[in-house]
Amino acid sequence: MDILQKKMEQIVPLNEEVRRQAREKWDAIAKPLRSLGVLEDMVIDLAGITGELNPQLHKKAILIFCADNGVVEEGVTQTGQEVTAVVTRNFTKGLATINAFASVLPARVIPVDIGINADMSEVEGVVDRKIAWGTKNMAKEPAMTKEQCIKAILTGIELVGTLKKQGYQMILTGEMGIGNTSTSSAVLSVLEEIPVEAVTGKGAGLDKEGIAKKIQVIKQAIAQNQPDKDDVTDVLTKVGGFDICGMVGAYLGGAIYHIPVMIDGFISAVAANCAIRLAPDCAGYLFASHVSAEPAGQMALDAIGKQAIVHAGMCLGEGTGAVLGAQLFDYALAAYHEVADFTRASVKQYELFDTL
Repeated sequence: MDILQKKMEQIVPLNEEVRRQAREKWDAIAKPLRSLGVLEDMVIDLAGITGELNPQLHKKAILIFCADNGVVEEGVTQTGQEVTAVVTRNFTKGLATINAFASVLPARVIPVDIGINADMSEVEGVVDRKIAWGTKNMAKEPAMTKEQCIKAILTGIELVGTLKKQGYQMILTGEMGIGNTSTSSAVLSVLEEIPVEAVTGKGAGLDKEGIAKKIQVIKQAIAQNQPDKDDVTDVLTKVGGFDICGMVGAYLGGAIYHIPVMIDGFISAVAANCAIRLAPDCAGYLFASHVSAEPAGQMALDAIGKQAIVHAGMCLGEGTGAVLGAQLFDYALAAYHEVADFTRASVKQYELFDTL
């Protein structure tokens, strides 16, 4: 924990002076004032993150944290645990939805084995950061040890630092892990003191009976482990997953290395909640891409005070929503960098009036 604490001590608030200058630049562009709404706010925050008045996002990477969850043995999923490894391999072959999305953005897809219950060491294209071969069954015992939790968080931080050195300017988060809507629902329920029933959905396709069983198992896990809602690492250790921990690290890493990070859906928003609780100033470095169709999708964003850019009824994961959010950044930056100011456009500048 000491190492993690020292890392987090490097996190500082956004550069407010550069944010102010970016707002002034937007207001000087030849268009009605504030007419691009949240797109303008995104660029302003990006300027504050990077400390640059004219930031660029030419090089993007999608970190997909892949891990298995022992709670799957309780019958809370439609598919078996082996699917995690299969889909992770598909990421490397360009066969998954995220690969198609990433090719349009474009962005590099980086699957990370942070806890798959299979030997992935020989799979070309998978980054090997395995903490363990899946977590324990949280319905019977803590999902992981405190040491494993911290190691997984530090792994996420380290990966973002490496990508920053390689010239990447934005990180998109994604996850793959059968059973991870159970772990994320458990974590959110504990941290936000929301009933399990309200935060639990069908995941990848459970029927009503399956959802009821899932709710019962999550309740059992919380009762069995008694996680301390005021101790994020205790909650993650007892009812979390390695993928969630890795994303927590990625969000902290964004703030440490001054690189924006795009939140994907429900599971990654729960991870963002954990990161913000650990280091509140990291919130400014994070962007919410979309509202997951999971029942607690909006709740997860409300809990961290983030406004989603996209409302498309998606709940796939893998980082697919994050790609859409990042694409909107490209449009926003194009306007910010390329549209003429009022002088060049030969248009009288708009005035900002107080209408309250």
